[in-house]
Amino acid sequence: MDISFELYKVFYYVAVTLSFSEASRHLFISQSAVSQSIKSLEQKLGHPLFVRNTKKVSLTPEGESLLRHVEPAVNLLYEGENQIRNSPSLKAPLRIGASDTICRYFLVPFFKRFHREFPDIRIRVINATSGGCVSLLQNNRVDFIVANYPNPGLTQKDSFFVIQEFQDIFVAGKKYFNLEGKTLSLSQLTRYPVLMLEKDSATSQFIHQLFTKHGLSLSPEAELSSNDLLLDLARIGLGITVVPDYVLEHRSKDFYSLRIRENIPKRKLILACSPRISSSPAAQKFLHYFLSEETGL
Repeated sequence: MDISFELYKVFYYVAVTLSFSEASRHLFISQSAVSQSIKSLEQKLGHPLFVRNTKKVSLTPEGESLLRHVEPAVNLLYEGENQIRNSPSLKAPLRIGASDTICRYFLVPFFKRFHREFPDIRIRVINATSGGCVSLLQNNRVDFIVANYPNPGLTQKDSFFVIQEFQDIFVAGKKYFNLEGKTLSLSQLTRYPVLMLEKDSATSQFIHQLFTKHGLSLSPEAELSSNDLLLDLARIGLGITVVPDYVLEHRSKDFYSLRIRENIPKRKLILACSPRISSSPAAQKFLHYFLSEETGL
């Protein structure tokens, strides 16, 4: 006989609570829906399952007999669900959020190592600005993110670790501006065309705040989405740009660094975790690469 499991589940909760209203609260459905489900089950089985009166509900002999079979079946299903939830597969994909710059210039060696050690586990990377990565994390679209800090989206309540510090460096193409070896103030720097990342990036916000702190306003010549594109344009003399030192290490032969009189505070690369990371063995394996050097903020 084709009887929906949902009807048996409703029966189970009414039978163990002996209350239609209590069953409705457990099942998050209306009391009327509970009553209709019990009536439907009784019609399908051809027997009354409950004795109803104004004060209480009790099981009929047929109801007691059915409960002896339904109760272990329901408990077995719930036990199976719990085992699945608490024992995730090691082969669940690794989900990471990071900017294209962090992926290319920092994470690729770690991806290579992880793929070599766990070739059967897929790596899913979602590119976004450091601020956008926080949104990915908060919406449980990734297991963790690697992002720049300070980051306005992160708070002290979030679970994150410092991976390393880095320095933002202003650079120019080797053949341009004739500033190599000279020391410039931020005020003097504003006289030159400056190429920046988009306004919503953590880097752009940090640099604008730096100028504001010294009573200056920075009007970029261009605001682009990629550090690589900024460097390509700086290399041909279209402006001066600013990039993290770990990016410049890969392309230093085409540029010279500018000496800036004012102190530019160092920033940090951080790894922020989702609360669900403990349920992902793949994420735990990848996170282990960074744990030996972590420092709490």
